[in-house]
Amino acid sequence: MSSSRFLVTGASGQLGRLVLDGLLKSLPPAQIGVLVRSDKAAAEFAARGLHVHIGDYGRPETLAAAFAGVDRALLISSSEIGQRATQHRNAIEAARAAGVSLLAYTSLLHADRSPLGLAKEHLQTEIALRELGVPHVVLRNGWYSENYTASIPAALAHGALLGSAGDGRIASAARADYADAAVRVLTAEQPQAGHIYELAGDESYSLAEFAAELSRQSGKAVAYRDLPQAEYQAALIAVGLPEPFAALLADSDAGAAKGALFDESHALSRLIGRPTTPIATTIAAALKA
Repeated sequence: MSSSRFLVTGASGQLGRLVLDGLLKSLPPAQIGVLVRSDKAAAEFAARGLHVHIGDYGRPETLAAAFAGVDRALLISSSEIGQRATQHRNAIEAARAAGVSLLAYTSLLHADRSPLGLAKEHLQTEIALRELGVPHVVLRNGWYSENYTASIPAALAHGALLGSAGDGRIASAARADYADAAVRVLTAEQPQAGHIYELAGDESYSLAEFAAELSRQSGKAVAYRDLPQAEYQAALIAVGLPEPFAALLADSDAGAAKGALFDESHALSRLIGRPTTPIATTIAAALKA
């Protein structure tokens, strides 16, 4: 590992930043490269001594320089839903051309059988990884606990947490847990190519239980209000969310009702060598913030 070169794509995002922090605990900045889209992010990371490349999954001509000389890379999935499969394929082709020895990809929990609309492009990317023959490992990340704690201010203001998940169990974990998993895989001495990790939290909860824990910690009564998927989507649009994003959230909740966000394999905690962060801890951090 002393001479390996690493690359983190999407490095300025929330997950990417946490992965970089983890890598820098054991690696010098000179061994780490980042792919970012903005000059501001580039300047920030350059100041930390990292190799910086400005590029975009959607512009293949910007990717070759980022992957050149890289041994191990983390391909963080694009945020541009509907364009992901093509964008990811561009990055995979660049990694193949550069001779990257391991490409880790952040996919979705049970992508091969998930009812979530999000799963389609993730599965297409996994297929591309196999078709293009790049040595790869798939990190099928479950739900981030922060996806739900982001709704805490509105829930406290209105005394209600809206959703469409029914009694579905959600085995989420903190974003930092998934970042630790990526770091462990990227820096592992044992071979990782060919592995598919189904990653989720050790504990699970329903949104009614989430609301009850929020009530307990905040001292304010918050009830979970379960809505049909279409009504939940309309409510999200009514509070200002763009329609595509509202549709994604409503679809994800409906999927949770079918078990799409549940897993009890404990693969994540085994990989990171510690228990995953309980939802109560993430709620406490959100309230403190």
